[in-house]
Amino acid sequence: MWPRKCISAESSQDDLWGKLICTNFKVSFIPQDAPPKQSRLSHLLLGEHDVPLTCLEQVVTVNDTKGKKKVLGSNQKLKFNPTELILYCKDLRIIRFCFDEAGPESAKKVCLAIAHYSHPADLQLLFGFEYQGRRYHESKERINGSTPRGGLQTPIFDRPSDWDREIKRTGASEWRVCSINEGYAISQSLPEYIVVPVSLADQDLKQHSLSFTDQRIPLWCWNHQNGSALVRMANLSDPLQQRKTDQRFLAAITKSHPQRSEVFRSDLDKCLPNIQDIQNAFVKVRQSCVIDPFEESEERWLSSIENSRWLEYVRAFLKHSAEIVYHLDGKNSSVVLQEEEDRDLSCVVSSLVQLMLDPHYRSLIGFQSLVQKEWVMAGHRFLDRCNHLKKNDKEESPLFMLFLDCVWQIMNQYPAAFEFTEAYLTLLSDSMWIPLFSTFLFNSPKQRAQHLMDFAKNKAIPQGEDQVVYFPPVWNWSQQFSTKDQTLFNNPMYVGKGAACVQNGEVKTFRRTKKTYSSTLRGTSASVRNGMRGGEETLPRRGSLVSELRPDFSPVKDESPSERFFRDWFSRPADQQGLLIPLLMPSHMALWKLYFLRWVPEACIPRGGPITAYHKLSQLVDEIEILQSQLRQYKGPSPGSTPLPSPSGPPSDQRRMYFKAGSPNDPPTPPDFLTSSFPFTPVGNLCRRGIHGTPISKFLNEARIWLSTETLANDTV
Repeated sequence: MWPRKCISAESSQDDLWGKLICTNFKVSFIPQDAPPKQSRLSHLLLGEHDVPLTCLEQVVTVNDTKGKKKVLGSNQKLKFNPTELILYCKDLRIIRFCFDEAGPESAKKVCLAIAHYSHPADLQLLFGFEYQGRRYHESKERINGSTPRGGLQTPIFDRPSDWDREIKRTGASEWRVCSINEGYAISQSLPEYIVVPVSLADQDLKQHSLSFTDQRIPLWCWNHQNGSALVRMANLSDPLQQRKTDQRFLAAITKSHPQRSEVFRSDLDKCLPNIQDIQNAFVKVRQSCVIDPFEESEERWLSSIENSRWLEYVRAFLKHSAEIVYHLDGKNSSVVLQEEEDRDLSCVVSSLVQLMLDPHYRSLIGFQSLVQKEWVMAGHRFLDRCNHLKKNDKEESPLFMLFLDCVWQIMNQYPAAFEFTEAYLTLLSDSMWIPLFSTFLFNSPKQRAQHLMDFAKNKAIPQGEDQVVYFPPVWNWSQQFSTKDQTLFNNPMYVGKGAACVQNGEVKTFRRTKKTYSSTLRGTSASVRNGMRGGEETLPRRGSLVSELRPDFSPVKDESPSERFFRDWFSRPADQQGLLIPLLMPSHMALWKLYFLRWVPEACIPRGGPITAYHKLSQLVDEIEILQSQLRQYKGPSPGSTPLPSPSGPPSDQRRMYFKAGSPNDPPTPPDFLTSSFPFTPVGNLCRRGIHGTPISKFLNEARIWLSTETLANDTV
């Protein structure tokens, strides 16, 4: 059939004619006339106009002549012939098709097919179970032998060796890997291998596990070098054994600490918003950003963002995580995060705490291992929270999206501290809606193992084959993007362990010692915290947890230890490879524009937005790395040594930056394809009446102030 994809709601002049096809993977629109190739992100599995079926939030059919509208579900009948189809997507796209010249029956058929296949009756019907089986056998035919885990560098934490490395890396000498949950014998939602205190025997763990919700015994997350540990725990379900079990585990955690410090317990259910509140806030902020027209005043639009409470909840999680950081780092105390089932709020908080304290998790591989450890293997219900099967809306909640927004807030304040970019975070969020990877499809490690075992039998995959090889996680990015497009993940400003610098004409690599791992290590005085001695004059930095009480940071007589800790930290320059605490006043919370506004044409700034700085910085870093490569090709260290013939930089496909160094003849202005939505394009994502300008000019940094035609018509000069 030949519908048209609507580009503008007011005129059909720019609309695209083409074929609309529904498969068991995606809704695909193939334009009749292929548009010119743009320099933008190219997905290897999805075309520019494709939408995965799991990404569909609502399928709405409209008949303009009869004034009818219907939201289609699975196996529903459609009593009218649709003239329009509107697709509301979970990645915030809104796509509209018109069936002007398509036959009424074919239009009805394709609408019903999309509604039916976007509501799969069973998990095994998701396209990933077909695609990965075919991909596995095709790759085995092409490749003789295989690299371990398919060449994946990110640890999966499905084997003891991954946990052993994490114990060794964090210096958790009083903790051990325990295998009592092998075959999920104890808990259905915990991983097979967990880390427990050395002082607790396996028999004790088995006995006490019966007292916890879903038998989830406390789960070790991370160790500070001062000996304090971060632990997460489900509620105790057996009131008779509650006191005895509680004391036994707290005593074991205390014993694992070198100073036997008292354990601090944080009840997350009492101090943070619940999953329904978070879902409601996300629905409201999405409504304000992509569904409601941008025709109200700036003040009302910004008020609607504030009234959604999304940024308030983002701030609440960051603030609570910073308070946990104080106990681990400032008070030298172990912390237990307690939640009813330990599978939702604790995933967010434990991840944010580790991100603030440990620079390893701010590298790309480290961040992916953090998500794998604290979300996937800890049993976050991705299947239910993402509502992939569209069976229970009450269970849906964007907790992982909230976490990514929190990460972006910290990244926005400390851009040189992260190896990855906001484009990476956005693409990671989009990957939740592509049902091809094991990462976001299941509710628990056990459910994943069972489904993949059945899958392997059905697809004749040899018994004992690594599940990571035949059904890879999302961390195998080569399934989605080319090597060049993956360079968009790399932050040119990153100051990491391998960051190169030039000293006295020599290229050296920056290496950190363990002594500067965190801002407050055991034996380190507060006067040298964050790399600056107390005798040096510094300008106080604005905002902190304590700034709500004393914004000037001056010491006060009744100052609490936590206030002193935060005042001391914020009064000194931040160490990008040490402890990071975000600014937490409400005014410091920003809307993540690339995620929330990337599909909104009115909010798109041509040659504007943060991408322009990223473009220039990437070119500069690429030029520096070319020069470093050329320097290394000289035979000797002395200035008079003879260079090799025509020294050159690394091959283009091995360079880290997406934007390559330009020539002196290149124009100083950014290229035409760069917009504030890059690497995405808002073209064709429109469902509302268009306007000629945007009334949110104050919100969009560096944008021109545009006025709508209505404003101009009503104003008198």
